[in-house]
Amino acid sequence: MSRLKALLRPIYAPILRPLRRRADLEAERGRIRDEILQCQRAGKAVKIIIGAGQTRYPGWIATDMPAFDALNRKHWERLFPPQSLDRVLAEHVFEHLRPDQLGAFLAIAADYLAPGGRIRIAVPDGSHPDPAYIQRVKPGGSGVGADDHKVLYTGESLGKALRDSGYQYRLLEHFDAAGNFQRRAWQAEDGFVQRSAEHDRRNAGGQLNYTSVIVDCWR
Repeated sequence: MSRLKALLRPIYAPILRPLRRRADLEAERGRIRDEILQCQRAGKAVKIIIGAGQTRYPGWIATDMPAFDALNRKHWERLFPPQSLDRVLAEHVFEHLRPDQLGAFLAIAADYLAPGGRIRIAVPDGSHPDPAYIQRVKPGGSGVGADDHKVLYTGESLGKALRDSGYQYRLLEHFDAAGNFQRRAWQAEDGFVQRSAEHDRRNAGGQLNYTSVIVDCWR
């Protein structure tokens, strides 16, 4: 029997592989829907992480490709009831997308934010005064993942993109055009950003070696 299975494997493996992938995707989507339902039943805020990878925070629902494509409206429809999301966190996601794709995301997300809901976005800071930092994070730069970066935002350019999409916003951390670091107090429970002035270990000793443009936005 084992020899027969070995002989048949080249035939049935290509058939079973996509079925298994589809089953895995549906299981992941089911997990997301279940966690949302649990939050709603418990009267808790629904908080999701976009492009989570391996990131997991208590009280937050992790989402990532391919189970959830944040540019695909049908994926949103499958997973989230309209006006159901209280907080959305996207840390170092949108530098991997074109500006028009950020606009597409914002247009879709607006339909799923609950009243008073917020999106917290963090991206590399194009106004950081350290040339070595810019070299690491610019499109095609030397840093991990920078070969896939499509855009390098500043606080000003990200703010303009949000305004153009009909959002109000508040910059929480960024370097201004003069190279001065600007910071407002923000709460981690509204979206923890690891690549930030206080929380990135590369900033030990008070040197701002690695920071982000961090912004809250809402409709």
